[in-house]
Amino acid sequence: MPSAVVDLTLENNHLLNIIKAKFGLHNKSDAMNFIVQKYAKEEIEPELRPEYVAKLRRIMKQKGKVYPSLDAMIKEYGSDVSA
Repeated sequence: MPSAVVDLTLENNHLLNIIKAKFGLHNKSDAMNFIVQKYAKEEIEPELRPEYVAKLRRIMKQKGKVYPSLDAMIKEYGSDVSA
């Protein structure tokens, strides 16, 4: 696993200790990894394309078909349906 020497301000060191305690992390390294992952999830991951979001919304508005049994659904779609 890669390692790094990091210089922190006193305030950031204090904040890192608070995060470590709040989330029950074992050490400051775990706290820093937690912060980086949280930042990446919120800021770096690409947003969905607008046309894809529109397609998903159209699909979600559609009503589904109710089948009385699994056998009835298999009859309509074939035996390739897996559970």
